[in-house]
Amino acid sequence: MWSRPAKASDPTRRDLACVAMRATAWADPVEVAAAFADETYACVLLSADGWSYVLRAPDVVAEQGADLPGLLGEFASLADDPPFQGGVVGLAAYEFSAQLEATAPQARGGDWPDLTLIRYPALLAFHASQRRALAIGRGADLRAAAAAADFALSWLDMPRPAPRLGALAGAIVVGKADDQHAAAVHETVGRIAAGEMFQANLARPWRGSLAAGATPFDLFRRLAHQSAAGYAAYLRLPGRALVSNSPERFLSVRPQVDGLWAETDPIKGTRRRGADPAADAALAAELTASEKDRAENLMIVDLMRNDLARVSVPGTVRVPELWGLRSYANVHHLVSRVRARLAPGRSAWEAFLAAFPPGSVTGAPKLQAMKVIADYETPRGPYCGSLFWAGVDGALEASVLIRTVALLETAAGWTFEARAGGGIVADSDPHAEVAETTAKIGAILRALTEPA
Repeated sequence: MWSRPAKASDPTRRDLACVAMRATAWADPVEVAAAFADETYACVLLSADGWSYVLRAPDVVAEQGADLPGLLGEFASLADDPPFQGGVVGLAAYEFSAQLEATAPQARGGDWPDLTLIRYPALLAFHASQRRALAIGRGADLRAAAAAADFALSWLDMPRPAPRLGALAGAIVVGKADDQHAAAVHETVGRIAAGEMFQANLARPWRGSLAAGATPFDLFRRLAHQSAAGYAAYLRLPGRALVSNSPERFLSVRPQVDGLWAETDPIKGTRRRGADPAADAALAAELTASEKDRAENLMIVDLMRNDLARVSVPGTVRVPELWGLRSYANVHHLVSRVRARLAPGRSAWEAFLAAFPPGSVTGAPKLQAMKVIADYETPRGPYCGSLFWAGVDGALEASVLIRTVALLETAAGWTFEARAGGGIVADSDPHAEVAETTAKIGAILRALTEPA
């Protein structure tokens, strides 16, 4: 173990002021979390290429009007890696935007709180490609921090249930049939032609119930082993659970020598994967050459540039990558990258608030697109919101909650809803948009209905 006190900038907020780390043997973070996944506030943030985190037993939970900076304090990290060394995991539902913009038009009355902030004094961090693992603890002094790190180490010895082998769900009902979604797309194209907006992201839901004895973590575990995405995540809340297989970053903020730098990676433009290498390459080439998909992506890039400019140093907003091709288990996507240096005195949380909800899942102009979404969709809850971690050093990493399943616990068991959608623009074809939603939801439906 090596540890030292982190430097506190405010002596009145020292409850996380010290940090302790212990190196340990690498293990599969999903399997480690299986031991306590049914605990309230159990959490996994999973990355195939970078650091993954397993968390449990928070010391503070706050909802709605919670103050993120007040929960964190302002303390330095112990080392450069891992980026997250304790702090807060947060879930912002799509409807959280109503607290940020009084005129935000959206459906209300959903089953999820707008904002949940959960502070964890202990965590395990895993890096798969480096085969590294660390137990990290934070506390008011070195003894408390070391005790928290030891607590995290003890999780590695907990017994783990075997994976569930059968189907996880029975019949799944599409909340909006193909012809209904096609009609909504057609109407939206007409509204674009009439000048209401340039783009709106419309989604449709799939709903069902988990099989008797199946749990939300069974679904997460299966997705993680079959087709884990870059921002896969699991979070257990009272009476609720979130399973996300998202490939999309919403916002990343990191401290640099010259201040805080923010990046966002909007995804827009999709093709399904091909049945063989030749067909797959052809579909990828078709996507990268598509003027329609490039225009769809560029609209959101401009929107995100404007959002970040609200809290950034003038002249620092840049687009280092435009229309990059990224391929996932079921689809190819066009992904761009926008980067900016936050203005002095501006925090990662302020950048998050300035850009929420993500432009890639709303449209442009954002508020008008949200009005259109509200005309066609019920409250989204976690879908198209964000799951994020916020560190004690001012860093933040946030996903866009697409490819996400929201689960509610009832007396009869777990019910779930998963949505898939796409950006509608002037030349969108309704039948192609229907097919795109089917391709995007494919991995989740297979994980739910096919035996392992």
